[in-house]
Amino acid sequence: MTAPLFKFGYFNDEVSLIVAFVIGIFFGLVLEKGGFGSARMLAAQFYFTDMRVFKVMFTAIVTAMIGLFYFSWVGVLDLSLVYFGETFLLPQLLGGLILGVGFVIGGYCPGTSAVAISTGRIDAIFYALGGMFGIFVFGEMFPYITDFFYSTAMGKINLPELLDINYGLIMLVVILMAIGGFTAAEWAEKLMANKQSKARG
Repeated sequence: MTAPLFKFGYFNDEVSLIVAFVIGIFFGLVLEKGGFGSARMLAAQFYFTDMRVFKVMFTAIVTAMIGLFYFSWVGVLDLSLVYFGETFLLPQLLGGLILGVGFVIGGYCPGTSAVAISTGRIDAIFYALGGMFGIFVFGEMFPYITDFFYSTAMGKINLPELLDINYGLIMLVVILMAIGGFTAAEWAEKLMANKQSKARG
């Protein structure tokens, strides 16, 4: 059996929706159990007082990268069939910046706001309503920004192709970045904890 299962016809569209729903429920449950439904915890990473979100997300990226590499290597996953969107460099950089600012201000990303809503957090409801309003504004503005939206198109490209570097080498670099990031995060947390303890007393 070779993955991705849907691409090889092991189940149809209806079953894929059920699978996605079940995975989404469990993913949301894990996020909530990890405390990621709290805006305070999520925003804390931007103040370097609690870097759990950074550590967990970077760990997830590295785990997925290693898993994809080795599953492809042993022949149980066809990487060429794994979907990823096209790259439009400048529009996506701007979109990422807007999302990041919204994350800092509101304390949630779209996924974590859905998790927080499921537990009845009022701030998450307002955050999601703000996101929906943003979608409405974007839809109304789209005819005027279409050219920019489709500008700097690079097609479906990944880092190994862009840099003409072996996938394994990219994986090693990202792992080293993760180790450096985790070390820096631990240092930042201790530094902020020391500053806070001195300020208190």
